[in-house]
Amino acid sequence: HCNFEFDLCGWKQDENDDFDWNLRTSSTRKLGTGPATDHTLQEPSGHYIFIKSSFLQLPGQKARISSPFLSRRNKDCKVCVGVILFYYHMYGAHIGSLVVYQRTAMKHEKILFNLTGNQGNFWQRKALTLAGDGDEDFQVVFEGIAGKGPKDGIALDDLTLSKVC
Repeated sequence: HCNFEFDLCGWKQDENDDFDWNLRTSSTRKLGTGPATDHTLQEPSGHYIFIKSSFLQLPGQKARISSPFLSRRNKDCKVCVGVILFYYHMYGAHIGSLVVYQRTAMKHEKILFNLTGNQGNFWQRKALTLAGDGDEDFQVVFEGIAGKGPKDGIALDDLTLSKVC
């Protein structure tokens, strides 16, 4: 489980992307960008990760962050279906996209979730099933794609992977 209150909890910025997810609080946000509070603490001092469309990013540029490698070698993981639970906030007139992938150790990526555009000024919960591909280790990758508006952004908080994997 990662609530981003202290660090990225082992999640890593991908090197093959255009910019990074940033750890931040609502109290440091500029007017009109990002959620008013984090999801965990429901207060401005709480942390989450965020990408913002700005003049530094062109529409369509991508920021990616990936989980530590997860193993299917655990017998319980083979029997049970793995799940990732997370909260997202996508608010603004020109929001880009949020895409979630399951990536194998051999770099094969499968899209689990793809959402584009304004989803409202509130945190939303999503649970995704992690597909079973034999015994190969895998990662979960969150990709934020910049939109066209300088005040638009995508936030993530409370990422939880099922314990069986």
